[in-house]
Amino acid sequence: MVLRRIPYVVLTATLAGGLAGGCSLREAICGSGEYPVAAVDSLTGRACVPEGEEPPVGYVRFPAGKEPRHVDDEWDKYWSKHKLDEHGNETP
Repeated sequence: MVLRRIPYVVLTATLAGGLAGGCSLREAICGSGEYPVAAVDSLTGRACVPEGEEPPVGYVRFPAGKEPRHVDDEWDKYWSKHKLDEHGNETP
């Protein structure tokens, strides 16, 4: 019986350690060392660009402070209903 409980103890300890260490179970929009960009005049077009590089043609940075960080966070949901123009300004 004791052997059957070991995996649950390990799983619980791993999850608790990850959460205490600041890890999040939410899926990140981009990987480490990348930032999200939006396709111009699109509700769905997005990409991730390495830090230090400019967005590719046809993409713009999200406005400062309004970048989506995690799937379904406030800004991810917001930008699914709002578009950006070629200058990174929100369009009606």
